Amino acid sequence: MREKVKELQIHDKDSGSSEVQIAQLTGKIENLSKHIKQYKKDKHSSVGLLRAVNRRKKLLDYLKRNNMESYKEVLTKLNLRK
Repeated sequence: MREKVKELQIHDKDSGSSEVQIAQLTGKIENLSKHIKQYKKDKHSSVGLLRAVNRRKKLLDYLKRNNMESYKEVLTKLNLRK
């Protein structure tokens, strides 16, 4: 996932842009999804997964409103929404 973050960074020390946050949340969502498939009764992690998904959705909506080119780039590089 670090490679994806590096691809989406605006500059070398970028850690807070919407693109980078979306990439980090995508990694977190993938890890939590694997965990929940193994431990189906772990409700605390499932709540964390829902929060991460909702936050990523809000960030994607923000990016779509403000920078359509960057939005499309993020979708293709992270393989979201086909």
